[in-house]
Amino acid sequence: MEKKFTSDEVPLAQLLDQAKSGKLQLPDFQRGWVWDDNHISSLLASLSLSYPIGAVMTLQTGNPDVRFRPRPLQGVELRGSVEPEFLLLDGQQRITSLYLALRSGAPVPTTDARNNPLERRYFADIKACIDPACDREDAIKGVPGDGLVKTFRGDVTLDVSTTEAQVAAGIFPLDRVMDYSETMSWHYAYVDNGPGERDERLQIWRTFHESVINAFYQYQVPTIALIRSTPKEAVCQVFEKVNTGGVSLTVFELLTATYAADDFNLRADWDERKRLLGAERLLRRFEATDFLQILTLLATFDRRKRELADKPGDDKASAVSCKRRDVLRLELADYRKWADEATEALRRVVRFLHGEHVYRANDVPYATQLVPLTAIFVALGDAVDRPHVQQMLQQWYWCGVLGEMYGGSTETRFANDLQDVTAWIGQDGPEPGTVREAQFQAARLLTLRTRNSAAYKGIYALLMKRGGRDFRTGKTIDVTAYLDDAIDIYHIFPQRWCAAHDIPMSVADSIVNKTAFDARTNHRVRGDAPSKYLARIESQDQVDAAYLDAILRSHGVDTVAVRADDFSTFFNARFERLLKQIEEAMGKPVNRSADRSESPFAGTSRDAERVREGIQALIKADESKVVEFKSTGRKSLKTGEKDDGVEWVIVKSITAFMNADGGTLLVGVADDGSIVGIEEDFPFVAKKNLDGWMLWLTELVVRTIGTVAAAGLDVRVAVIDGRTVARIDVAPAARPQFATPAKGEKRPHFYVRTNNNTRELHGREAVDYQKGHWTD
Repeated sequence: MEKKFTSDEVPLAQLLDQAKSGKLQLPDFQRGWVWDDNHISSLLASLSLSYPIGAVMTLQTGNPDVRFRPRPLQGVELRGSVEPEFLLLDGQQRITSLYLALRSGAPVPTTDARNNPLERRYFADIKACIDPACDREDAIKGVPGDGLVKTFRGDVTLDVSTTEAQVAAGIFPLDRVMDYSETMSWHYAYVDNGPGERDERLQIWRTFHESVINAFYQYQVPTIALIRSTPKEAVCQVFEKVNTGGVSLTVFELLTATYAADDFNLRADWDERKRLLGAERLLRRFEATDFLQILTLLATFDRRKRELADKPGDDKASAVSCKRRDVLRLELADYRKWADEATEALRRVVRFLHGEHVYRANDVPYATQLVPLTAIFVALGDAVDRPHVQQMLQQWYWCGVLGEMYGGSTETRFANDLQDVTAWIGQDGPEPGTVREAQFQAARLLTLRTRNSAAYKGIYALLMKRGGRDFRTGKTIDVTAYLDDAIDIYHIFPQRWCAAHDIPMSVADSIVNKTAFDARTNHRVRGDAPSKYLARIESQDQVDAAYLDAILRSHGVDTVAVRADDFSTFFNARFERLLKQIEEAMGKPVNRSADRSESPFAGTSRDAERVREGIQALIKADESKVVEFKSTGRKSLKTGEKDDGVEWVIVKSITAFMNADGGTLLVGVADDGSIVGIEEDFPFVAKKNLDGWMLWLTELVVRTIGTVAAAGLDVRVAVIDGRTVARIDVAPAARPQFATPAKGEKRPHFYVRTNNNTRELHGREAVDYQKGHWTD
């Protein structure tokens, strides 16, 4: 393997000379020099004793792929532009301090321990330096730049402003130590005119020269030099590992320095884009490195497409990638080509996520998923606005969130998603890996308790997307209501109530027992039983009970169970409702255990009893905006024959509930609440029994409304007075639903539930309703 560096000991004098001439400079991404007076004095003391001060690292210039704008070390004044031979990657603080103190010839602009600015020149007390009992750090003195040490009253206590004054004080100026002729000139002045006898001065100077002057002049600095062919990603990695005391060298910093060599200010460009994007609350945590990953994905995706167009099937075509090394190779031309498109796409991504009821940066399940999503938006262009494309993107998005696919290494998935999703949508390709591989375990609902989990945040958004309205105001939770009314997620059965009724906190705190409403609504709750706080809302906020039931149903809540403070029935029903919503969002079934008993309250002996009690409670409460009775599903009680019109009434009711707040359809119950039983339909279904009736219902809904609608129904039955009643719970739909007759006219119909009635809306009335009901 080719060696990427050399290591040697380089004379300090040589390094300082290289800095002065411009042969050694800094890469522009390096932070400024910041050492204070104490650091500098301590460094000079160590050097005077020939103690190690650590290695430095340089990079040989000349690699066309590693071009950084250089800048001279602080204090170096160059005449014109000088192309460096080496860039100083590590050791800037030490080498700059030594240059300023020993080679610049000017006072050092530093600070004191309290960060107050001051100027210093550094001197060595000759006698103290050669006294073995004296601490060397006490022998190295920093004095004001004018050479005058004064008391706070202004009295001069030490004057070393001239050679004569320095000689008289026996203090050697260290800014002469690296210049042999200057050192000798000062030596002669000291021997001729210094304090004490001449022979004594000569002996003192010899000892000082051997132990201190030579230590500086002969000092060798361990130097690691990265050779010219070192790739940029290696420079970045090496810098971060050795430069622990400096800035973190991100790919953004490296590209900033690279683009600066072509007079492009990446930081200024990004700051302006960040300012514009910062107006979107959802993008408040979006960073420059995320943006660069998007551009790198697009650049490599475009390159691969062009190569395959020229040479189809080429297995050596460039890979699509946004790993660190690929971002570092992002050419300025590619940045300029894709930056504006990506910026505009980010705004469209925000609108897309608002449609999924994700509104703030804190609520984004996976911030990393914004990278491939934005790249996909750019690649698809205007096609993303087509309804079927939106649905496919929604499925991909929710599979990523609910399948928790972005929790580990992500760059490879980014690249695969960009290629797979665009092929899936634009070329009728196979399902993307993220869609194909995503799974949701039903029992996972019980472990989702905080917004630290992406799936928790996702289900929170789904609850709002499915039409969840605020308990008190009845408002649809759109972006305006969400932000203006401080919408958050709260317990339905409060923690205090759960603790008092021995509900395990692990269950009480799961997302099954939580939903979204505003802070004022939560104030109405006060930790009381649902029956109490719902009555309080009805009384204090003048909300009709039937209307409040509709709101509860919009959250997938069993109104009968909640009003009866029946936690286990509520929990089971909502557990299943959430799973159905997850299945609809992901476009695939959730994974269940063999006995389907993931809910802690499932499989108990009271299951059938609870269903029966729930139906009886609904019958007792009578029909409402969220409850409707139908005697039969297929048979006309007037003619005794199968009637397509009776079937269509079932379809209309289900569609109307989906287009409103959801609801419950009881089949087998007459308008007056008497029990008829679905047995009346059995002669007109295939198997002449309950299984046949259930199969008929599913096929009916699939034919007239769609497969998704059929999958979203929750159908349970109970025997009451010897007859079977079917309870069909219908969730509110995430988008408008249309019913198309299985026979005859194939025109789709749009139905809604208003008060106790099902109505069909047409034309402008239907459009206005849809705009007002579905805010996305």
